[in-house]
Amino acid sequence: MSATDSAGHPTVPLSPMTVPADQALARSEAFHRVMAQRRTVRDYATTPLPEGVIESAIRTAATAPSGAHVQPWRFVVITDPERKRRLREAAEAEEREFYAHRASEEWLAALAPIGTDWRKPFLEDAPAVIVVFEVHKGPDSPRPYYTKESVGIAVGLLLASLHQAGLATLTHTPSPMKFLNEVCDRPAEERAAYVIPVGYPAADARVPDLHRKGLDEVLVRL
Repeated sequence: MSATDSAGHPTVPLSPMTVPADQALARSEAFHRVMAQRRTVRDYATTPLPEGVIESAIRTAATAPSGAHVQPWRFVVITDPERKRRLREAAEAEEREFYAHRASEEWLAALAPIGTDWRKPFLEDAPAVIVVFEVHKGPDSPRPYYTKESVGIAVGLLLASLHQAGLATLTHTPSPMKFLNEVCDRPAEERAAYVIPVGYPAADARVPDLHRKGLDEVLVRL
C-alpha cells in the first residue's frame, strides 16, 4: 500500500529479507568462502558465456545504493570482436605511455609482483567486456551525487554476482579513459570508470601468489 511521508513524498512498506538469527553467521561465512576464491584473472578461455548471466549480474549491480538515488551508472557490454580489437589497441596505446613515462618508480615496483605490463590481450580474449561509465549531468541526465562512491559500490556487486556465477573478471582502469567514449559510442556526460573483462579462466591460467590481509589487520573495534 502506497503512502506519503511528512513532506508528501510517496513511500511503500519495507519488505526486509528475513534470516533467522541462528542462521545469520553460517550464511555470512558461506558467502565469504565463495568470495575468498575470487581472483583477478588475465588469461581467458574462449568458452561462450551462459545466456543471460551478464544481464542478471548487471541487474544486481543496479540494486546498489546511490547518492540521492540518481543511479549514475551505465554498463556497456562489448562482445563484437572488432569493437574489442579497437578497445584493446586504444587501451594498449595508453598503457605503453603509462609504463614508459607516467608511472613513478615506486608505482612500478608495487606492480611488479602482479606481473602486469602494457599488453592487454584479455580485452580481446574474454568473451565479453563490460565498460562501466559514471553518468554526470547532461541534457538527459540529472546532477548526480557521490558519483564515484555510488558506481564503486555497484561495481563491487557486479564482480560478486559474476563470481557467484562461476565467471572470472578483472578490473582494468587505463588512464586517461576518454578514448572509451569513442569506442563505446557514449556521450560526453558519461565518463568511463572501469573496464571489466568477463569469461571463464583459460585452462592454464595462473595468478600471482598473493595473500589478503587478516581480519586483525583490517578490523578496528571501538
